[in-house]
Amino acid sequence: MFSTLKEDIRCVMERDPAARNAFEVFTTYPGFHALLMHRGNHWLWSKGLRWLARVLSNIARWLTGIEIHPGARIGRRFFIDHGMGVVIGETAEIGDDCTLYHGVTLGGTAWEKGKRHPTLMNNVIIGAGAKVLGPVTVGDDARVGSNAVVVKDVPAGATVVGIPARVAGVRREPTERDRQREAVARRIGFEAYGATNDMPDPVASAINAILDHIHVTDQRMQEMCSALKQLGGSIEDTSIPEIEGCEIENGTAADATSTEGEGSRQREAGS
Repeated sequence: MFSTLKEDIRCVMERDPAARNAFEVFTTYPGFHALLMHRGNHWLWSKGLRWLARVLSNIARWLTGIEIHPGARIGRRFFIDHGMGVVIGETAEIGDDCTLYHGVTLGGTAWEKGKRHPTLMNNVIIGAGAKVLGPVTVGDDARVGSNAVVVKDVPAGATVVGIPARVAGVRREPTERDRQREAVARRIGFEAYGATNDMPDPVASAINAILDHIHVTDQRMQEMCSALKQLGGSIEDTSIPEIEGCEIENGTAADATSTEGEGSRQREAGS
């Protein structure tokens, strides 16, 4: 029990930069309080003390603004950020490392008994105001955008947005080209927000194209310098400033932040 409590506090501190210490989380976070009370209420529900569990869950709702049915199954390291207006139904199932923001509903669409609420797999994030309705499954690592309404299964790794929710992108394993883009971005001191795998965005495409162009240009410059040296040409060694503490070999790349005078010496050396 205490290990689970520590995990719940630690996951809040990892996911919320406003959390300063464990004592603050324990005493002031309604999402943590709602989860703590739910774990006790769910134990009562599983032991057949269902009326008592319902009464205590109502008290938890009054205190926190978060309604979690005691029959819901919640995994480890679950985090409800802010929390006001969150509703989690009786047959909802939530995996490990999931995050919900305020106003989220995991609700049902039928009056029949049985499974009628969503299932969230591991590492799912549901944005503020989103509604996930019915016995649908949200796959591992999926993201649901704010105010989206999900009424169909969400594939693993997908990001869904809109009403009704549609897949906006699916994360994939980074390719060799992705790794090259990240290396070039780090070398020139640029935080390549656009060089992500799940952003079908014209700005992202343009930035990726620029990074690819820089990589190819660097390779060709290195090949040209090597060919000139093999032909007996003399290329003056030019000191190129380091970027982000990374050493750059002479003749392989140019610093994007070099001064004008430094750039003119490189052109003279090339000529």
